[in-house]
Amino acid sequence: MRKKALITGITGQDGSYLAELLLDKGYDVFGMVRRSSTENFERIEHIRDRVRLIQADLLDQMSLITAISESEPDEVYNLAAQSFVPTSWTKPVLTAEFTALGVTRMLEAMRLVKPGARFYQASSSEMFGKVIETPQTERTPFHPRSPYGVAKAYGHFITVNYRESYDLFACSGILFNHESPRRGYEFVTRKVTDGVARIRLGVDKELRLGNLDAQRDWGYAGDYVEMMWRMLQQDEPDDYVIASGEAHSVRELVETAFSYVGLDWEDYVVIDERFVRPAEVDMLIGDASKARKQLGWAPQVTFQEMIEMMVDSDMEIVQAEIDTGFTRKSG
Repeated sequence: MRKKALITGITGQDGSYLAELLLDKGYDVFGMVRRSSTENFERIEHIRDRVRLIQADLLDQMSLITAISESEPDEVYNLAAQSFVPTSWTKPVLTAEFTALGVTRMLEAMRLVKPGARFYQASSSEMFGKVIETPQTERTPFHPRSPYGVAKAYGHFITVNYRESYDLFACSGILFNHESPRRGYEFVTRKVTDGVARIRLGVDKELRLGNLDAQRDWGYAGDYVEMMWRMLQQDEPDDYVIASGEAHSVRELVETAFSYVGLDWEDYVVIDERFVRPAEVDMLIGDASKARKQLGWAPQVTFQEMIEMMVDSDMEIVQAEIDTGFTRKSG
């Protein structure tokens, strides 16, 4: 009998890669989408006819109950959130509603309708924030430095709480930064690769960025979604750090992207204080040895390969825009 999975946030970067993975494994895939005047199905357009979309909202408890009743999932992957850290400073309450309380609503809906289903919560390395040890493991205490990080910490602990209180099979993946050509333009990796493409093709003359010294553990999203699935195939639910184990600075990201197209980044990058966070997270690097040992996983795509893949994709996109006379404003 075919397994059924419900993915919240299916139209996002991770949701689209996860949907592909589950379809390849023979799942019936249901995707939860919000009713919006600006619906964007671009990332799942190529699999749109193979997934069933259900309208529901993490802010609306009844719609989540209905979504689980309709899909009757064996597995629920909660990837939906207000996921952009800078926006969490301007919309802290909304971020808490989606990214924190939304997890409780989804868990409660599952407990009421399908308590035997397995649940995956998308936790985040931003929960570590002002780190007290490097690298960070599943046992490293959280000290989030943004409303987003605080909300994710709530979502993480409420998942643990439902697992321990109601005996639900509920896991959290503490994923460090993971990128791809499907990353939103507002994120620094995509902002850089898109900026490089626009400068290389003569559309722009400069790229404005904030803190170049911040360091992140960047991996490839296509590698990381497999870990979400593997967590739900274990005998017992648990939480896992998913990371490459390598830290790279924003400066290194910039240098890698510009040099790939034969340009010197120092000729084009301008530091703009508007892009510096109120409370910066200086360095995040994860220790995924537990996941490597228990789940038999290791990342396949290197940092450089990922950045080059993103630059190639953005060069194609920008060139197509030039060819059609379309001009999109850069970040």
